[in-house]
Amino acid sequence: MMMDIFSSFDPGLSNINSNLFWIPVILIPFLLNLSLWVMPTRSFWLSYSPINLIFLQLSRTSSIHLKGLSSLVTPLFIFVMFINFMGLVPYMFSASSHLLFTLSLALPLWLSLIISGILHSPSSFAASLLPSGAPTWLNPFLVLIETISISVRPLTLAFRLAANMSAGHIVLSLVGLYATTALFSSISSFVLLLAIQTGYFMFEVAICSIQAYIFCLLISMYADDHPMN
Repeated sequence: MMMDIFSSFDPGLSNINSNLFWIPVILIPFLLNLSLWVMPTRSFWLSYSPINLIFLQLSRTSSIHLKGLSSLVTPLFIFVMFINFMGLVPYMFSASSHLLFTLSLALPLWLSLIISGILHSPSSFAASLLPSGAPTWLNPFLVLIETISISVRPLTLAFRLAANMSAGHIVLSLVGLYATTALFSSISSFVLLLAIQTGYFMFEVAICSIQAYIFCLLISMYADDHPMN
């Protein structure tokens, strides 16, 4: 017997009969909609496709053998792509076009691969700096060149993403500025510039996805230099 209406929420054993009433209330809608869970929804495929794409790329490189790297690079791809898309929103600051942001992503990942390679196998890491079959008198120069090439990787990785994002946003801003000016002078020029801006905006959407993919692709390729023995 319920003393008041709020006693129906009492989880005590005295109200076991009233609590059992909620079991069919929950199970019946679940069973009726069970077919909805047999096949993945479109939203599921939309969110899973980028993850599957970058994970397949990681499986083609040596990064798949580095524990935890694929679990780090995969969400990084989604994060960078989301940040790139946010830069296309009007009056929204594009963080990926800022060198400090891109460098803060590239430098720790590159440095972690270098430190992990040195700690895992110092001799193999040192041997990777010298190509096989090179003349003896060229060895010091080759080691120096390879060291410089590896050292500038985070800079090139950061500059590539920041430069491409900045260039696209600058072009969109200039076309939008000219279209606004043409609105008060020539309608035909305004319509032409508006069509150009719309087409370039769609192109920039593709660039945002491609640059995020290239950013993670290069990180996975850098993992190929990691000694596995």
